[in-house]
Amino acid sequence: MIRRIVRVPLLVAAVFALPHVCPAPLVYKPGEGWSYEPVGGGGGWKRTRAKDQLEVAEKAFEAKDYDLALKAARETVKKWEFSDYAPKAQFLVGRSLEELKDDEKAFKAYQTLLEKYPKVDNYEEVLKRQFEISNRYLSGQRFKLWGVVPLFPSMEKTSQMYEKVIKNGPYSDVAPKAQMNIGTAQEKRGEFTDAVKAYEKAADKYHDQKNIAADALFKAGMTHLKQAKSAEYDQGVAAKAIAAFTDFIALYPDDKRVADARKNIDSLRGEQARGAMEVARFYEKRRMWSGALVYYNEVLIKDPDSILAAEAKRRIEFLRTLPDLTAVATPSTNAVPVEAPKPQ
Repeated sequence: MIRRIVRVPLLVAAVFALPHVCPAPLVYKPGEGWSYEPVGGGGGWKRTRAKDQLEVAEKAFEAKDYDLALKAARETVKKWEFSDYAPKAQFLVGRSLEELKDDEKAFKAYQTLLEKYPKVDNYEEVLKRQFEISNRYLSGQRFKLWGVVPLFPSMEKTSQMYEKVIKNGPYSDVAPKAQMNIGTAQEKRGEFTDAVKAYEKAADKYHDQKNIAADALFKAGMTHLKQAKSAEYDQGVAAKAIAAFTDFIALYPDDKRVADARKNIDSLRGEQARGAMEVARFYEKRRMWSGALVYYNEVLIKDPDSILAAEAKRRIEFLRTLPDLTAVATPSTNAVPVEAPKPQ
């Protein structure tokens, strides 16, 4: 038994003493990550000239070896950042990251490309790629923690991406759409006021593009409409929605959505009339005749052909038969003020 115990350490020592091939070590490089490389070598993918290094990246990308393409492209930018090959390499960094489903880093890679090499030949293509990445996040794609762990969609981050696209190319083909999509992202956040601002900005900035401007104005009205119906009925927001739809009809009378705009205006005016009727009844119940008259008259103005308008007319006729209406209607100076209800 003792002999066996002694033999084991001797055998282990003998193994390490004999010549052997060491496996490639795992090497970490900032900006590149972990990779296996032979001792004393460059992993078979490093080159001594920028042109050759970029060629490695391009061939790897064509072969769908996106990890190697990313690594080789980054090496090109890192070692020859001011060479003629660096912009192409930086673009390939972004493309490789897209193929690796790391859109957030890809967007940043493209942003670096546009900021560092603003005269890059395919500037418009880069903008479109940034725009498409932003669209994927607008559709619900999740942002990742440390580029690995999926967290949750973020319309705030998505809006910021679109803003960068617009800043990079304010008069590019994708800029108007990006501005519109900021409005959509803000709507998804429930930030209706910011959404309207985004749409109004699109209508103003790109007024010479009829389709964009018309769409922006209509969506501004629709957003006001959603806001008016999302919580307590808001007369002010309803008025803004009516104004937006009215402008839309006046500026784009041939648009196929004009009929919808008219229906929305009718609906909003009906809501305004209903709200005014509730306030009028409140004042009449408390024998505050002047206040009731004001709001019954408001019903007639907001929706003159409705059933509510007919009722408002009857109430106005009745109130006018009351003796000394003004004296009765005005609360005394010692009266406790009564707050009218907010229309629901």
